[in-house]
Amino acid sequence: MIAKLLILGFTLSLDNFRTAIALGALRIPRRRAAHVALVFGFWDTVAPLVGILGGEVFAETIGSTAEYVGAGVLGVYGVYLLVEAWRNPAEELDERWALFGLPLPLSLDNVVAGTSLGLLGFSPWLAAPLFGAITAVMTFIGLELGRAASSRIHIRADLLTGVALVVMAVAAGLGFDA
Repeated sequence: MIAKLLILGFTLSLDNFRTAIALGALRIPRRRAAHVALVFGFWDTVAPLVGILGGEVFAETIGSTAEYVGAGVLGVYGVYLLVEAWRNPAEELDERWALFGLPLPLSLDNVVAGTSLGLLGFSPWLAAPLFGAITAVMTFIGLELGRAASSRIHIRADLLTGVALVVMAVAAGLGFDA
């Protein structure tokens, strides 16, 4: 049972990991990166908990739109970064978006996964915290990988991040999401 939850938690954290790599190009200081990772982990704890406790209603309501909402938010934030990069010469992270605008819609698929786990009889008090912890770790690793990659690519990090998020959003919206 734990092995299945670990595999599912890892799989569900990959969208956050991929987004964190793009955000890492902004070279977020490690202390703030840890904060961002904890917020991503928090939402990936709450989402499956809501799903497990909420039942089938959430799966039917959110299930068909979760991927599109997540892709839309990624795209909007990517475009926002591109516009801000064009308007301002300084690279900055809009922490409100990174902490609240991105992780919440990325966690919608975890509501559906949580609902499935609840129907299968998994404990909400084991699955939800485990998923949150995995996401927090994967997000921090993604932020660090993005930071390392951006030091080798000589382009403005906000432009690189904006383009990466828009490409990810388009790919996810077209069904090429892995």
